[in-house]
Amino acid sequence: MIILHKIAMYDSFRYIERKKGVYVMNVTIYDVAREANVSMATVSRVVNGNPNVKPSTRKKVLEVIERLGYRPNAVARGLASKKTTTVGVIIPDISSIFFAEMARGIEDIATMYKYNIILSNSDQNKEKELHLLNTMLAKQVDGILFMGGDVTEEHVEQFKKSDVPIVLAATIEKNNIIPSVNIDYEQAAYDAVHMLIEKGHKRIAYVTGPLNDPINGLKKLAGYRRALEEAGIAYDDALVVEGDYTYDSGIEAYDKLAELAQRPTAIFVGTDEMALGVIHGAQDRGVRIPDELEVVGFDNTRLATMVRPKLTTVVQPMYDIGAVAMRLLTKYMNKEHVDNHIVVLPHRIEYRDSTK
Repeated sequence: MIILHKIAMYDSFRYIERKKGVYVMNVTIYDVAREANVSMATVSRVVNGNPNVKPSTRKKVLEVIERLGYRPNAVARGLASKKTTTVGVIIPDISSIFFAEMARGIEDIATMYKYNIILSNSDQNKEKELHLLNTMLAKQVDGILFMGGDVTEEHVEQFKKSDVPIVLAATIEKNNIIPSVNIDYEQAAYDAVHMLIEKGHKRIAYVTGPLNDPINGLKKLAGYRRALEEAGIAYDDALVVEGDYTYDSGIEAYDKLAELAQRPTAIFVGTDEMALGVIHGAQDRGVRIPDELEVVGFDNTRLATMVRPKLTTVVQPMYDIGAVAMRLLTKYMNKEHVDNHIVVLPHRIEYRDSTK
């Protein structure tokens, strides 16, 4: 009897923890099973939404869970099921309008498929990106969505070593080994510049984001050059100005272009935020938009309708890219058939008042 008493005492207090001087109960699946008078397997099936549980038993278990305040531990559940229903999302700049819209698409599809999100900001720093990747894997996520700039060989090697699927969103990897969702950035840039050429412009500048980002240095620049070449217009290095995606870098870019002996009559800008800087930089110098200078942006964020005149821009469907990338990841996580691991979504030009 004494031994049984000691065991009972231990069993009653084994889930008591001291936190900040207060003893609190840490309820486990064992406690729920004992209180509901069912097996731990039955509790697990109820928690995981398995339909193979009698309605009366399910109701009883749920009542006990509610009464005891049981909260399943995702990692503990993952050890048993090899799934944590958690997805890691690595994003370059959480404050960016562009990435915020993409994150909405990711979140909506994740919720639809009952996945939780761990969101991390990488500041577009290679070392931090690789560190976050390892941190996500240590947290036993079921998959990772990666958004970044320059995907290096080191990135690709880490992606290949991963035990869980990884999908790139609005991020390109030059060898197309890693699954990704994007638009055709080269064609989009070509379309924007070709439109300006058709309007009669021959001095067309390109204000780009960092050229070490393949989307800018490989794709958009190639589209810009192709449009010029097809129209018989010579490429001029002086008309290509590198910024850092920010409004201020757009102003600085226009200041450089304004110093040229022959100023551009049209400017294609790699992001909407930089395009706003270009417009305001030109207006500060008394240049009338679009009468004296036509400007085309890229992304179609809500900034495009906040500037005057409203910005003509290439529509990159940020929400759709996030949503489709998350759906593609769920297919890999659930071992569903995937027809094409490289997904290219359509783009278009939204004409507003910054062009004639």
